[in-house]
Amino acid sequence: MEIFESVMESYGLTPLPKNTVEAMAYVPFQQYNSKTYSPEQSLEAGTAYPGLDKPFFGSKCSGGKND
Repeated sequence: MEIFESVMESYGLTPLPKNTVEAMAYVPFQQYNSKTYSPEQSLEAGTAYPGLDKPFFGSKCSGGKND
């Protein structure tokens, strides 16, 4: 078991609160993932972590105003 998982279990923490409220923004705890991009891919993506790689496509996504 990873240290992060051990601490989460010991203190009863979850990535998001158990009781959420409407219209409140919640950001989950970042889960440690041993996978990382190569240095070249990291520079291109803007992050070394695949879980944080969220490209912005603007109106190119389906359902956009300019489709």
